[in-house]
Amino acid sequence: MAVKKTELYSSLWASCDALRGGMDASQYKDYILTLLFMKYVTDKYKGQKYGDLTVFDKEHDPNPDPEKRTGCSFDDFIALKNKKNIGEGIDKIIARLAEVNDSLKGVIDIAHFNDEAKIGKGQEMVDKLTKLIAIFQRPELDFSNNKADGDDIIGDAYEYLMRNFATESGKSKGQFYTPAEVSRILAKVIGIDKCTDHDATVCDKAVARLIQGIPQKGLISGLFADGRPMRSYFFALPPVR
Repeated sequence: MAVKKTELYSSLWASCDALRGGMDASQYKDYILTLLFMKYVTDKYKGQKYGDLTVFDKEHDPNPDPEKRTGCSFDDFIALKNKKNIGEGIDKIIARLAEVNDSLKGVIDIAHFNDEAKIGKGQEMVDKLTKLIAIFQRPELDFSNNKADGDDIIGDAYEYLMRNFATESGKSKGQFYTPAEVSRILAKVIGIDKCTDHDATVCDKAVARLIQGIPQKGLISGLFADGRPMRSYFFALPPVR
């Protein structure tokens, strides 16, 4: 069964609670979306030979040097729970995922989980990161049955975090994302429903959600804000302005 939005939002809220105190509320998304993305791609693509992304665990890491094998899956996060090097280990696993998937470089590896100023020092970091991993480890957050072409898990999570925490940090939500309502209006204004060219490109990356929401309205499928195909929808979320 596909993950319900209520279950997703509940986990996001719990994650924000775990991060409180060490960083600006507008920065929660950098860490939470990274964890959510790692869980999603692990459930969808781990071990798939011809998946949209390459995802494997430490046991199947092809690095010829056994000492450098880290894996690049959420399962490798789980193996780090309660370990002193959990922050450093998470950063290495994320870096490994970006290393084997060029399109993720500079996107997935922005947040640093070994940042003592934001996450905490010593046991505080261990406890906080262990709790965060456990939240996304919940059985109800099993994305293996979600359909890739119809999903907008990351987009929904992003909007939820911005709606609830952008204003808490004293910033306007409009600084971070284009609301779905505005996106739908813009889609109709630019007449994208009349476009039959699946190689067409909409250049303004600030409206990634605009194109992402269009297939659900039956207007056009297979297009992202920078012209990428619909498959790995996370790429539709550009680096935050």
